[in-house]
Amino acid sequence: MTTSLLLVMLLGGVAGAGVFLLFTVFERGTVTGAAGLAQLDAQRLRGRRARSLTADRRHQDESVRMRKLGSELRTSLANRGVNLPPSLTANLGIVGQSVETFLARTLVFALLGIFLPFLVLGPAAAVGAYSLVVPLWLTGFGALIGAIVPYSQLQRQAEARRRDFRHVVSSFLDLVAMNLAGGRGVPEALSSATAISDGWAMVRIRDTLQAARLQGTTPWAALGQLGDEVDVDELRDLAAALALVAEDGAKVRDSLSARAGSMRRKELADAEGRAAARSQSMLIAQLLLCVGFLLFLTYPAVARVLGT
Repeated sequence: MTTSLLLVMLLGGVAGAGVFLLFTVFERGTVTGAAGLAQLDAQRLRGRRARSLTADRRHQDESVRMRKLGSELRTSLANRGVNLPPSLTANLGIVGQSVETFLARTLVFALLGIFLPFLVLGPAAAVGAYSLVVPLWLTGFGALIGAIVPYSQLQRQAEARRRDFRHVVSSFLDLVAMNLAGGRGVPEALSSATAISDGWAMVRIRDTLQAARLQGTTPWAALGQLGDEVDVDELRDLAAALALVAEDGAKVRDSLSARAGSMRRKELADAEGRAAARSQSMLIAQLLLCVGFLLFLTYPAVARVLGT
């Protein structure tokens, strides 16, 4: 009886989730002409950003089915006026993950979180240990935890990659300043600076510059757009400085070198801060080990005194 009840509950949950997905994804509703034009403009803007983000072929390894599901979810959210925060899109841009795949992963993990209590409590209920009664708040809590997991993973990866990207930008500033000091123009200096390394960050900058040349935009404007997409202020500052060189003929070689030096000093201070934090955590762990060892040594004497 318990096994059949478990099976019925699982099948009912799967059917309910399927009906909810069908309603959410394929329910379009009626829109006015102005709203339809606004949706077309938003889709064109998303397509243009997607082309700029996929210039270095970062999304080729993603699942086609996940991209399709995420595209339907994104269109459904856009039709309802729900927009993703800029910080989330910036994290996706620096990690190299599409918005569609992130939405699909969030939905899949949320569904797994809903069914996780049934999977955990199912074996014990099948052997008759207790009846399988899962509260609604437990399934909701599992769905919330499942939806948070992709975001937390994205946050950690984005922080690490943005830190590496800033390190590469500091070296890139030095290389651009050296090429400008050698008498090269801004486009030639940027191209020569990006050709020195095949790291993912330098490849990202090189692909951005190549895409800007093919699209007919200026390199500094492309670098500024890349800085907005990945939320790196140093790239925006570099774009503004190079724009001064092209428009006003300003000599910014010393400024670029100074900015590179300040970035390295900031990175060194951040590294020292992280090392100090890890040292403190190691100290706390050592203190806990010492306290546990002292309790282990004093327990026999205390137990004998107390007569237990």
